Amino acid sequence: MVSKLFRPIDNAPLVLFRIFFGFLFACETFGAIITGWVRNNFVVTEFTFSHIGMEWLQPLPGYGMYFYYGIMGCLSLLVMLGYRYRLSLGWLMVLWAGTYFMQKTSYNNHYYLLMLVGFIMFFLPANEYASMDARLNPKIKRLSMPAWCSLVMILQMAIVYFFATVAKFYPDWLDGTYTRILFTGIRDYQWMHGVFSNASFHVFIAYAGIAFDGLIIPMLLWKRTRTLAIIVSLMFHLFNSVFLKIGVFPYFALSFAVFFYSPETIRAFFFKRKPVVTADSAMNSRKTLFYWLFVPYFILQLLLPLRHWFIKGDVLFTEEGHRLSWRMMLRERSGFVVFKIIDKHTKEQLYYPLEKHLTRRQIDGMSTKPDMIWQMAQRIKSHYLRQGREVCIYADCRVSVNQKPLITLIDPETDLATAQWDYFWHNDWILLH
Repeated sequence: MVSKLFRPIDNAPLVLFRIFFGFLFACETFGAIITGWVRNNFVVTEFTFSHIGMEWLQPLPGYGMYFYYGIMGCLSLLVMLGYRYRLSLGWLMVLWAGTYFMQKTSYNNHYYLLMLVGFIMFFLPANEYASMDARLNPKIKRLSMPAWCSLVMILQMAIVYFFATVAKFYPDWLDGTYTRILFTGIRDYQWMHGVFSNASFHVFIAYAGIAFDGLIIPMLLWKRTRTLAIIVSLMFHLFNSVFLKIGVFPYFALSFAVFFYSPETIRAFFFKRKPVVTADSAMNSRKTLFYWLFVPYFILQLLLPLRHWFIKGDVLFTEEGHRLSWRMMLRERSGFVVFKIIDKHTKEQLYYPLEKHLTRRQIDGMSTKPDMIWQMAQRIKSHYLRQGREVCIYADCRVSVNQKPLITLIDPETDLATAQWDYFWHNDWILLH
């Protein structure tokens, strides 16, 4: 069984995926410029909410982030063409990781997935056929790859879909509450208003989502249901793309289908001139890479989504352990936060104008996320320290999850200026309900 992981198979699926990956990454990066996403999240902001511990990671000044994203777009095209593949992909992933860790206001799970898949692709021989590298240096040209190269891509998506399925088993999803909020909030398609406001439709979408996430990988793996799975995937992802407007993710998810069909089928359909693989004894099975890099990597990928189960409180409310756990499109959060700032020595109450330093989008995002509220308190503290004033900072924060009544999120008696952030366990100043 294990020996099958290292047998040579046609590398057509990996080569084709490299082309899709580079193209879609270019669409993501250039699209972020065209749609104004870069402007709204990096250019017009005074600062960004970076991941905790990476506050030094801030946007380039002026129009620098447009050039930053433009460079990523160009690197994506080089990856698609297979030109200096590892250098291009390596720099693309460094720059993408920079933007991922640079801001949380518009956090999205598919940004994380792109980073993970780019990491995997860096170590795979995706440039050994139909690439400029192979054309310029024929010595690297190969027709095959170890079978595990397809397996790691399948396993990555299986993890995503499995945890996405498990996360949906909570009351507000099962009774259609969240899907009602999601679809009744769509204003662009008035001709669909009757459908989107129908309670039966909300419940149908909720259970269709569970069924799709839970069954799509097994259906793709089984030859008898594979084509049906592709048709269902196409309908599902196109529906999400049109009505939910979630960027390139639907098409990115569809591109993984190339690893479920036999390599010979992909070769015959997309690379008609590619010779048939008979034997490729010169192929390196890369066993060391598989055992020492990808086995630990997937153990970590299985553990990260579990961590919120070991943290006190409901992740749906506290948000602790929410990121990196594939809890995708599960809830709507709304609420407010008011900071009470007291000079430690004079006891004078001070006012910090959030609207002067944050965009509306940042205020809305920060107001319901404990980690961002804590980061804002640290910024306020630093602001007054530069003026020679020590302050206490308290937060009156109320949050509603899925349009339920507002509940206090932050302990109003805790001085956030002195509170510490625990990255791995529960922070006691986040209230449990």
